[in-house]
Amino acid sequence: MIQVQDLSLGYGERLVLKDLNFQVEAGEFVGILGPNGSGKSTLIHALCGLIAPKRGRISIKDRGLEDLASRMRAQILAVVPQVSDMRFPFNCLEIVLMGRYPRRRRWGSLTDDDLLWALKSMRRTTTEHLQDRPVTEVSGGERQRVVIARALAQDPEFLLLDEATSSLDVRKKLEIFEILKFLNATKGLTVLCAMHDLNLAALYCGRLMFIKDGGIIQDGPTEEVFTPEVLARVYQTPMEVIRHPGHQRPYAVMLPLTPAELEESAPEASLV
Repeated sequence: MIQVQDLSLGYGERLVLKDLNFQVEAGEFVGILGPNGSGKSTLIHALCGLIAPKRGRISIKDRGLEDLASRMRAQILAVVPQVSDMRFPFNCLEIVLMGRYPRRRRWGSLTDDDLLWALKSMRRTTTEHLQDRPVTEVSGGERQRVVIARALAQDPEFLLLDEATSSLDVRKKLEIFEILKFLNATKGLTVLCAMHDLNLAALYCGRLMFIKDGGIIQDGPTEEVFTPEVLARVYQTPMEVIRHPGHQRPYAVMLPLTPAELEESAPEASLV
């Protein structure tokens, strides 16, 4: 469904990612992990067409991303950014209804079906009570859930999330990922999420892709790649991986850095 061939991405003369090759099949739930500045957001931006490749090709359903008209692209892909800057006081229901625009007939008005989709998406994200509130007058976490509802209202085949739940509290993070898990299992929604929360990724993602130093250093089923060796290599941090006694998924336990490890990995952060 998504195929990336010899892809290199960057800004100006600076390359961030180079020579990426991977594909994502329909119905996968993929977590993209890596340290700060590794290129997770850059990759998400490229997959949705916000930045053009320096080299290589991105194909969606056997068609080049650049060949898809913006309307068709919006019917296939929905994106949730890490931060949404909203300065106009649209009410929250109007924001979610914007997700229905790609489904409207040209010059057509919104329908009862569009309204039902929007309200259902707000119920799923526990934002229905905010529908009449200006989006400029809700909290950051509430606004982010409204943006997620807008993406769900698009009824996409692919959902791309760029640290989309980082501003949410623990309960709301779990609620959103339970929704994604449900839609992935029952509707075949393909999910790609760039994230930092290792244990949230291990709990919900069936596949993990680790990126660092400009490339993919590990990619595979979560049960196979979520290991102390891989995590230490990616994050330069000692970790243990255990089986969580509740859900039996792999679970990372961070270990404190010794002064020697701190000095070795980041001399400028020396405690002395």
